Amino acid sequence: MREKIIEEYLRDKVKALGGKAYKFVSPGNAGVPDRLVLFPGGRISFVELKATGKVSTPLQKHRQKEIISFGIEVVVIDSKQGVDHFINSR
Repeated sequence: MREKIIEEYLRDKVKALGGKAYKFVSPGNAGVPDRLVLFPGGRISFVELKATGKVSTPLQKHRQKEIISFGIEVVVIDSKQGVDHFINSR
């Protein structure tokens, strides 16, 4: 499945729960996750979206570890089922 379809599905599911799934870009910092997801109650996660079966690049993995080192969750999702699992764990 294409990344764009999974990203749209994530955005819609987060919105249905009253959250926001902001497209995240950080000029000069390649490899950052695709979405900054905010849920009511102060729950925050960064989400890296991939086409089904694809994995993060070494640079993306490095950025994910950096963010995790600050105590912030980073999730890599490559399917609608992955989105559902992420949403249901909130």
